[in-house]
Amino acid sequence: MQRSAKSLILVLGASGKTGTRVARILSEHGLAVRAARRDPQVRFDWNDKVTFAPVLDGVTGVYLVSPVLRVDFAADVSAFLDQAERAGVGHVTYLSGYGVERSPAEVALRAVELDLGSRSTFTHSIIRPAWFMEDFSETFLKPVADQIVVPNGDGREAFVAVEDIVAVAAATLREPGRHAGKAYAPTGPEALTVAEAAVIISTSIGRTITYRDTDRERWVRAMMASGIPETYGDVLRTLTSTIADGHGSTPTDDVLTVTGSAPIAFAEFAARAASAWTTETVR
Repeated sequence: MQRSAKSLILVLGASGKTGTRVARILSEHGLAVRAARRDPQVRFDWNDKVTFAPVLDGVTGVYLVSPVLRVDFAADVSAFLDQAERAGVGHVTYLSGYGVERSPAEVALRAVELDLGSRSTFTHSIIRPAWFMEDFSETFLKPVADQIVVPNGDGREAFVAVEDIVAVAAATLREPGRHAGKAYAPTGPEALTVAEAAVIISTSIGRTITYRDTDRERWVRAMMASGIPETYGDVLRTLTSTIADGHGSTPTDDVLTVTGSAPIAFAEFAARAASAWTTETVR
C-alpha cells in the first residue's frame, strides 16, 4: 500500500453521486478525508478562488470533479491545480468522461486532462466512465409515466454502476503509485440499448416500462425548460447523438483489472434500485 500515515484526501463534489461514495470508501479504508462542498462545513466554490488554498492545506491527494453543468471551466480548474502544486499535493484523480481522449483540446474536459499531463509536481489518474446506471433511477433517464424518453435511437451504451466508478477512483487514491499516469474507462459488462434497459427494469418491478425515442432538439429544449443551462445544450446533443450514431461506450475490463471484482450487471443494478420505480410516476 503506497500511502503515508499522514495521507489526507480532498474530495471535491462531496455531495454528488461519486464524491459522496468516494469519501465513504476512503474513510472505510482508514484514510483521512476532507469532503469539500458549497457549505460552511468545508467550503469550496469554483466561483471563489479564495476557497482553493484553505481546502488544499495539508492535502496529499485530490479527487477532482469539474464544475457541473458548465462548459467553460478549464481555466478555473487550472488555477486550482496551480494552487494544488503550491500546496504540495502528491496525486490527483480526475473524473472525466468516456472517450474524452478523442476530443479536441478546446473541450473543457480534455483541456483539464492535458493540463494534468503537463504537470510533473504531482502524479495523476483519469477516470472516463460510461453513462451511469443511476441515471435511470435518479436523473434524466428515470421513467416518467412509465416511459423513458431520450433521443438515443437504437444505439448501445455499456452503462456502469456508480459503485464501480468510485471503486476504481478510490483505488487510484489509495495506491497512487500503482495508478500514476493511468487512464481507466469503467463500464458495465454489457452494452445495452435504452429499450433493452427498459425491459430489464420492467422485469425487476413487474410493470412495463417502455422507451420512446424523440426529436433531439425538442428534447434539448425540454431539458433547458427544466433548469439545465442553455450553454449545456451542445453537450446534451453530443452525448445523445454519439450513442444514437452507434458510437456509445463498449465494455472494458477496467473495473475488474483495478478492483479485482467484475462490474455490476444492469439486471443486478435494477434489482437493487427497484424501489425507485415502484410507484408509477405521472407528469
